Amino acid sequence: MSEEEEAVIEAEEIIRCQRIFVNQLDSYGGRSIGKYLSTCVVGASLEDITEEEEEDDEARSVFELLPAKPKEGIYQIVGTVSQAESGKPDFAQEIYITSSRDELLTRMKECDVIIYNITEDESQIEEATWAATALHGEMKQFEKQKVFILLSTIMTWARSKPLDPDDPEIPFTEEDYRRRKPHPNFIEHINAEKIILKLGKTNKAKFATYVVASGVQYGMEERILHYFFKLSWLGETPAIPFFGDGKNVVPTIHILDLAGVLQNIADHRPRVYYLIAVDESIHTLSEIVKCISKNLGPGKTQKVPKENAFLNKDLTQLHLDELLMNLRMEAVFLKENFNIKWVAQNGLVESIDQVVAEYKQSRGLLPVKICILGPPGVGKTSIAEKLCKHYKLHHIKIKDVITKAIANLETIVAPKEMESLDVEEEEEEEEEAEEEGDNVEEAQELLDSIKENMEQNGGRLDDNFVIKFMKEMLMSMPCKNQGYVLDGFPKTYDQAKDLFNFEDEEEEDDMRGKLHHYDKIIIPDQIVFLNASDDFLKNRIMNLPETVVAGTHYAQDRYLRALSLFREINAEDESVLNYFDEIEIHPQHIDVSKFEDLENRLITKEIIKDVGEPRNYGLTDEEKEELERKQAEERLAREAQEKADLEHKEAEERALKLTNWEEWNKRLEEVKRQEQELLEAQSTPLRNYLMKHVMPTLMQGLNVCCMVRPDDPVDFLAEYLFKNNPEFE
Repeated sequence: MSEEEEAVIEAEEIIRCQRIFVNQLDSYGGRSIGKYLSTCVVGASLEDITEEEEEDDEARSVFELLPAKPKEGIYQIVGTVSQAESGKPDFAQEIYITSSRDELLTRMKECDVIIYNITEDESQIEEATWAATALHGEMKQFEKQKVFILLSTIMTWARSKPLDPDDPEIPFTEEDYRRRKPHPNFIEHINAEKIILKLGKTNKAKFATYVVASGVQYGMEERILHYFFKLSWLGETPAIPFFGDGKNVVPTIHILDLAGVLQNIADHRPRVYYLIAVDESIHTLSEIVKCISKNLGPGKTQKVPKENAFLNKDLTQLHLDELLMNLRMEAVFLKENFNIKWVAQNGLVESIDQVVAEYKQSRGLLPVKICILGPPGVGKTSIAEKLCKHYKLHHIKIKDVITKAIANLETIVAPKEMESLDVEEEEEEEEEAEEEGDNVEEAQELLDSIKENMEQNGGRLDDNFVIKFMKEMLMSMPCKNQGYVLDGFPKTYDQAKDLFNFEDEEEEDDMRGKLHHYDKIIIPDQIVFLNASDDFLKNRIMNLPETVVAGTHYAQDRYLRALSLFREINAEDESVLNYFDEIEIHPQHIDVSKFEDLENRLITKEIIKDVGEPRNYGLTDEEKEELERKQAEERLAREAQEKADLEHKEAEERALKLTNWEEWNKRLEEVKRQEQELLEAQSTPLRNYLMKHVMPTLMQGLNVCCMVRPDDPVDFLAEYLFKNNPEFE
């Protein structure tokens, strides 16, 4: 049989391979890899990618590269999940939830490719070793070749000695894998690698094994780097920390590029059994963190001693080990032999815009942008504050924006004091100083213009300055990340047009002839127009306390002028609402007078119902603790109140019983007294009768009886009384 015929037979065998097992499909790696492979046509990577396809792929986002609907001949994904309640992912054909390894082995024998990822969960190392050993023991029953891929980590290289002591920058390649030395915390990983490779040498035609040493995985919802992404997105710290001196080189790979490597192994069945999966970047930890900070956060970074890094509760020991490694790796084999549709071939720094977009979309961190408009006194600010609290947004008020902008300009033009810095920090400080140096003159000139303009206009600023500052605020990273609530601005059609339309002439030219020529980055998604009759608004302002009204625009003369001006502006054909209608962002109209709620809670609920759920991170650990603490306090207070109420009720019942008992006793004594008096009253006639008619005769009879002393005194006395009865006489 010729080599060509063998190649055709081998290719046909590959094409028939359609079922892939992936462990822990609900983990970061398992979910991303499984979803990617579920969209791959079997054998597709065997075909060369043309330049046109590469250009098309570069023009599309990662999410567009993944087909929405499965095609014929794609890989079928099955596997386990770490949590039974996770359920079956949409992309998976089946999930296996079983405590029996015999049953799991039966399931894996039905698959053509088995992928075990041990980069996230150490407990999977033992299971992966068992799975490979068990499959190796059953390989005589295999009708065709099965492939076992162990997805390991380059931390098994972390203590490798340089190839050339005089030139430590020479990168390691697959050919050097026998010289690799693991990090002390990754001994089990390298032991698993050795076992897997050994098992694949027995009968490669039946059972082939591969080990893929993956760089630090990033992309989509992020893994280890999520700490830096989240810290930057939240914007709560002035500088994003990196650990150590930050000069250590961290090999990385986008999670979808790693999935592409696994796809190529499943399709190609290469002759090399140990592969390195890293991109072509050579970036240090400080460069990576600085890039994330600039494109998602405050733009600044700071060094944190390694010792302090271990106190960070958001990063585990293994995470820190990976971040602090210093390795130069080159994936020669996959670069020369595989057909990978790279998402980020040149690394995170070069593809940061795309990676940030993936991160936000994967985690649902989409900004909520609301603009609240309406006449003065209608309740815009109080409602804006409630919305900001609910959605964790930034409250944008004209006065605050202008004050902050002027303060920033004054900070730029103010002389800075030099502090003692080390050499590297001094170089970074000089670079920043050079960048800011060019802006000092512009800032001073702008500041002078603002002050002059405010003097001429009685403390007010012209629209061109206000628009400039508002646009800068909307383009700021916090507003781009979380979103904002724009309070009462813009007020006119022209202000809206100047604020939201493109400034760049090239962008303007591109959008010429189109109705939608606004900047989608800063345009609000939701327009809320609060309205009420003039009488309602006047009554509301009149009922405000004098302490609230004094010195504000709610003073009677100022308020009436402001209300009249608002009605006049919005009576024109080109009002601010017309602008939003033209770009098909239709306002939500709310009549405030229909809601009898001074605190505007009902109106806020109406807006929230229309806007939808928050699109950001949930409660932080501190907020959860605070919420749990408050709930515990409320529960204890409620229980204490219930106990106090019960005791009070019991005390009242006891007091009532005691009162009733005393009352009953009093009544009983009274009844006894009355009965006694009645008896005494009823016994008086009888007593008088006895004293008058009976007692004298009886006394005489007793005296006679005493003298006679009869044998039967009672009978004697009765006879005596009978004979001497006065009535008979």
